[in-house]
Amino acid sequence: MDGILNIYKEKGYTSHDVVAKLRGILGQKKIGHTGTLDPDAVGVLPVCLGRGTRLCDMLTDTDKEYRAVMRLGLVTDTQDCGGTVLSRQEVRVSPEEARQAALSFVGPYQQIPPMYSALKVGGRKLCDLAREGKTVERKPRPVVIYGITIHSLRLPQVEMTVSCSKGTYIRTLCHDIGQVLGCGAALEELVRTRAGIFHVEDSLTLGQVEELRDAGALKERLLPVEAVFADLPLYRCVPAQEKALRNGNPLRIRAGILEEAGDYRVQDAGGSFVGVYTYFPAEGLLRPKKLFFTGGAF
Repeated sequence: MDGILNIYKEKGYTSHDVVAKLRGILGQKKIGHTGTLDPDAVGVLPVCLGRGTRLCDMLTDTDKEYRAVMRLGLVTDTQDCGGTVLSRQEVRVSPEEARQAALSFVGPYQQIPPMYSALKVGGRKLCDLAREGKTVERKPRPVVIYGITIHSLRLPQVEMTVSCSKGTYIRTLCHDIGQVLGCGAALEELVRTRAGIFHVEDSLTLGQVEELRDAGALKERLLPVEAVFADLPLYRCVPAQEKALRNGNPLRIRAGILEEAGDYRVQDAGGSFVGVYTYFPAEGLLRPKKLFFTGGAF
C-alpha cells in the first residue's frame, strides 16, 4: 500500500508503537510516522505507507492544532501532570488574568524546548539525558502561535485550543504561561485535532484499521500521495518528456507554458502522479524536488 493513513493515536502508545502495530496489522514493513506525540497525548498522527514514506519529513513540517487542558499552580520536570512535581502554589489569579496571559503568547515566540523531548544535543536525545538527571542548555527556537481560543476557565484548569507552527511544544507553552502568571502551570490533557490537512474527525484507531482491513475497505481510507499536494498547480508532461521524467532529470519547458516560478505537482503523460518539481523560469526548467516513483515505474 502506498499513501497516508490518518491514525488516531490512543493514550499509552508512543508514535513508534503505532508504527510497529500497523506493520503487524498490514503485513508491511515500509511504514513511518510524521512527528511524535507524547504517550499520554492522543489525536491525529498521519502515518505514511510504501512510497508515501518519502513524505514523512514534509508532513512533519506542517502547522498543527491542539485541544489542551492546562493546570495552574503546578510545576513538574516534564512540564505535564505526569512528571515529578517540583512545586505547587496557590492560584490567586483571576480568570481574566489567566485569559490575558494565555493570549499574550499569540504571535512569534522564542520557545526553549523541554528537557523531556526527543530533540538531540551532541548526538543524544534530551529525554535520555533528563532520565540520567542531567540538564543541558537548550537554545530558544522560533515558533508561531497563530491563535488561542479559550473554552473554559474553571481555575486552576484552563481549557483551550491552540493553533501553532511546526516544532511547538504545548507543554512548554503551558509552562511559560504559568511563569508569566507567577503560579506555574503544567499540561494536563492534550488532543492533536489537526496536523496539516489531516483532521481528528477523519482519523482511525488501530482497531478500526483492523476492521477495515478485514472488510477489504481499508484502501478507501488511504489518502493518495498526490492529495497532499492538491494546492500546487499541475503540470502534465508531454510524451517527449517521458524519458527525462523516468530518469529523474529536469524537464525543459517551452516559454509561455508555465507562468510563475515555484513548486508544481507533475504527472506523466498518462496522468499518473510522479512528484513535486520546482520551476525556474530563467532556465526554462522544471527541476525535481521530491519524486514518488521507484524502479523506473510510476
